[in-house]
Amino acid sequence: MKGSSMTTHMGSILIDNEVICQYAGIVAMECFGIVGMGVTVKGGLVKLLKRDSITKGIAVRINNNKLILDFHVIVAYGVSILAVSDNLISNVKYKVEEFTGIEIEKINIFVEGVRVID
Repeated sequence: MKGSSMTTHMGSILIDNEVICQYAGIVAMECFGIVGMGVTVKGGLVKLLKRDSITKGIAVRINNNKLILDFHVIVAYGVSILAVSDNLISNVKYKVEEFTGIEIEKINIFVEGVRVID
């Protein structure tokens, strides 16, 4: 089990990276302009992941007891990618740090595609 750990006065806490991915994905999906998580499949096509598999579009790494998060997102057509990215970074940073108690060093956003919202 890969995870992040911290020690408190009462003992050790280990948080699995999958839990962090799942929580970060839920927070990201709440952000305006994010349609979903995406992964590039064979031939350069981008696949929109369903809500139950959004963790495949997020990677968590640990560097010096700080988190590094990579998001592969699909944004809505007609919105500012910069505004959506800023919103995503600030929301995820605040909520994930509050949830885990672990500082986030960096959040990388990879825009995999654009989709028109019906």
